Amino acid sequence: MCGIAGIIELKEKAADGSLVRKMTDAIAHRGPDSDGFFVEGRAGLGHRRLSIIDLSASSNQPFIDPSGRYVMVFNGEMYNYEDVRALMPDYPFRTAGDTEVLLVAYIRWGPDCIDYFRGFYSFVIWDREEKTVFLARDKMGVKPLYYSLSGDRLLFSSEVRSILATGLVAKKINEKALLEYFSYQSVSYPHTVVEGIQQLEAGSWMRIKEGKVEKRRYWDVTNNPVDFDFGNKELVHRRIRELMLQSIQRRLVSDVPVGAFLSGGIDSSAVVGLMAEASSAPPNAFTVAFDEKEYDESEYAAIVAKKFKANHTRLLLRPTIFLDELENALNAMDSPSGDGINTYVVSKAITQKGMRVALSGAGGDELFAGYPFFARYLNLQQKSWLWQLPAGLRKMAASVLSGGRQEGKRGRIAQLLRQPSPSIVNVYPVLRQILPPSLIGQLSSLNPGGPFTTAVAEELIKRQESIKKLPFLSQVSAAEYLGYTQHTLLKDTDQMSMAVSLEVREPFFDQDLVEFVLAVPDGLKNPAYPKSLLVESLKPLLPDEIVFRKKQGFLFPWNVWLRTDLKDFCDRYIKNIAQRPFIKGDKLLNYWSRFLAGDKNVRWSEIWLFVVLEYWLEKNGVS
Repeated sequence: MCGIAGIIELKEKAADGSLVRKMTDAIAHRGPDSDGFFVEGRAGLGHRRLSIIDLSASSNQPFIDPSGRYVMVFNGEMYNYEDVRALMPDYPFRTAGDTEVLLVAYIRWGPDCIDYFRGFYSFVIWDREEKTVFLARDKMGVKPLYYSLSGDRLLFSSEVRSILATGLVAKKINEKALLEYFSYQSVSYPHTVVEGIQQLEAGSWMRIKEGKVEKRRYWDVTNNPVDFDFGNKELVHRRIRELMLQSIQRRLVSDVPVGAFLSGGIDSSAVVGLMAEASSAPPNAFTVAFDEKEYDESEYAAIVAKKFKANHTRLLLRPTIFLDELENALNAMDSPSGDGINTYVVSKAITQKGMRVALSGAGGDELFAGYPFFARYLNLQQKSWLWQLPAGLRKMAASVLSGGRQEGKRGRIAQLLRQPSPSIVNVYPVLRQILPPSLIGQLSSLNPGGPFTTAVAEELIKRQESIKKLPFLSQVSAAEYLGYTQHTLLKDTDQMSMAVSLEVREPFFDQDLVEFVLAVPDGLKNPAYPKSLLVESLKPLLPDEIVFRKKQGFLFPWNVWLRTDLKDFCDRYIKNIAQRPFIKGDKLLNYWSRFLAGDKNVRWSEIWLFVVLEYWLEKNGVS
């Protein structure tokens, strides 16, 4: 796990090595163990290393093959590197890690090498002979890769702020990205908050040769047919268990100790239980605990730790630690997000115990239909007759239902009724919204023309034919992967954990596991109780006390804090952002006043989006 950065001049001009150093300095937190540079002619590549696999200096980067032709910087891990290495028995490997395997695989198979990889990564390879640069990002989009491409220069990095550190990109707001941010609390690819900086899409690669840019999506979460007998429930359960265990085994590959977040919920308990099975050593488990019973789940985590004989560390925190760490967490955000503070606090607590790698249960809800959203979508399909009614009648019903308001639950239902159909392509962009288009239009000048198509919606539209072939519950999962998961959950996990030099690995985002579970019919996946398909596949791994307890999580009183402890903090940034030309200041200040007065139609998460954005813009000097 590392940070990568670099400059490739596309015309005959020397790369500026001092700028490459500025870029890597800006991401030093991603790799505190060493830095490295390659600057020659038109290319400048930089690397910050967090040593996880092959701790020796021989695996430091930038990494150059023996011929001297290829230079690579690589962020992430290839879990199956030993399997891929075995496919090249004639090659005289000099190191014991995954970095050299990745580069040699590219030299041998070109872009097709990615088909062999299982892991999470972003990497860039410079061909010194052909003056060609190749960039790639992992299938699920776990590891970020940002770039700025002008007519004569490519800048790339693991973080936006690293590219801004060069001074070569104007710090100008990308207003189209702000529409996405206010809609979904994060920015979706290909955009970023800064105009001129883009994200390479998950499961994609880009190659630039002689000034010509070629981009290709090499993997699509919605289109991976699985040949399996899904009529046999026993076989399905057995296969899921095999794939879950394989995913855990892959993510235990490390030359430093590996820990796990253990909340006492189904997903993290499954991870710890399978860790105990996959290794002869007891798992290292870390639980955040609170003296306040309304927040504390540690009694359930203790049950799991005892069953699997884990080395269990209980990290006792105060709920107000999240307030104390707030500015540190906001400073860690490379890209503004309405979420992620929990991840920062928990990651920091684990690193203070000496851990560098931790497994997470993130992704279990998305894969095994754990959110209420899945049941709601099935319910909408059962009411699909509503969309057979004339459009005018549905719009009339929506207006009556909303009572003229576009906010809250009634406003959202009205918005759904205005959609042409209850398909996931139409429903998901509505149900995942933080601010609806009409409210964005009321509070800003970003959306003067009413409804707009977000980048998330565009991705779903592009894939609507392949999504239709999936079972209904898997359609929701696919939409989650293309929306919230990639652009909020995984992005926040990366930026918040790497801010404290912690590598987080997510077993539920394993490619083989995801492809299989998305092919499982609804009849087997529809939960009889929370995530029953996962639980039954792993039986008797999880104790009943864990499976059938009420889902809790970090449900802290942010709604109260924004009106009390954080009132002055929020007031400052709300008033500052109200002065920006794209905000309707009087409308926003009135909305803030309604929140302070206790108006239940104004949610704290909506207010928080404006606070975080203004904090990020001021911190990074973007205007």
